Amino acid sequence: MALSRARWVMLGGVWLIYFCFGLTIASMAPLVSLIAADLGASNAAMGAVLGAWPLTYIAAAIPCGILLDRLGVRVTLFAATVIMAASGVARGMADTTGMLMLAVALFGIGGPMISVGAPKLIAGLFEGPSRGTAMGIYITGPYLGGMTALALTNAVALPAMGDWRGVMFLYAGLVMVSGVIWLVLTGLAGPAARAEGEGKKFSLAAFAEILGLPAVRIVLAMSVGIFFINHGLNNWLPELLRAKGLDPVRAGYWAALSSAVGVIGALTVPRLATPERRMAVMAALFTASLAASLLLHLAPGPLLAAGLVAQGVARGSMMTVAILILMETRGIARDRLGLAGGMFFTTAEVGGVLGPVVFGALSQWTGGFAAPLVAVSAICGGLLALLAALVRTQQKGGGKSA
Repeated sequence: MALSRARWVMLGGVWLIYFCFGLTIASMAPLVSLIAADLGASNAAMGAVLGAWPLTYIAAAIPCGILLDRLGVRVTLFAATVIMAASGVARGMADTTGMLMLAVALFGIGGPMISVGAPKLIAGLFEGPSRGTAMGIYITGPYLGGMTALALTNAVALPAMGDWRGVMFLYAGLVMVSGVIWLVLTGLAGPAARAEGEGKKFSLAAFAEILGLPAVRIVLAMSVGIFFINHGLNNWLPELLRAKGLDPVRAGYWAALSSAVGVIGALTVPRLATPERRMAVMAALFTASLAASLLLHLAPGPLLAAGLVAQGVARGSMMTVAILILMETRGIARDRLGLAGGMFFTTAEVGGVLGPVVFGALSQWTGGFAAPLVAVSAICGGLLALLAALVRTQQKGGGKSA
């Protein structure tokens, strides 16, 4: 298959796996109350469960990035689907909070193979404006997956499967199907599927060289805040809306609104974020997230809906634009993009752990979600300050985009 066609076929396969990635991440959020009641868990305990996989992810991301640089995406992404499916099955079999936490943590081993592998594949196969388009397309996968879980888990999947454990088994099966389809599509793509497996061996010098770029260090710091916001709201938004008086099905639909808007944003914002206006776009995204954190304090109505829309745009694009900045930073070689991606997600998942844990703990200690939303507002302010520092660094030539 010609490369011009094969790259879009492979992008379709990555999109499907990333859809199941988002589906699995969001699968427990609509079921928090049911799971907690079944296992006798508190909000703080459920926050720890929801934050378990990012903790494992932190340890696995850099090794997965190194593996991708050596072996390419075909085998590693299929392995990721097997691990994610096993995590889903283990969740459905968990009888205690501890067992459920271990099952969720298993997901963190497969997750970085996907989130590091996808941008590495796109950076290798696409150039110029088509790279931004491809990034925007693939990032819609997890948001559509998350939106599907939020909107249909209580409305369709739970009634069909009978209990929350059956839902976990159902979603695990879908993940495994995506892995098989990926193998078929990459088999059709031929040599293009193995083009990204010729990286260099890992060395501490390469790690230090990438981390030595000032722009990289700032982007890594920004990634912590971005993931704090994304993971915190991904996992607790349905419960936040239920606390405002919505029933589980309506809360799922309202939460899905944010994800639906995120899909639209992911398709448009990365293409608009050309190098010359990328910092302005990122500033707008951080400002939108700040505005949303304030509007989410309100009761259900037009202003709350506006907050969900603003947060959806921000959540759908902040990570993508940050990865674009990282992947196009001068000084990072193409054959080190897997390592750079691993470093990004290792750092980012510190926020991925803290987001759900802090949301759960603060909501339990204060009896509501006002305090977690205040924490999000503070994080947004910090992100705007970091962005200003990144602009100054680039003006001085400390890691400008290539």
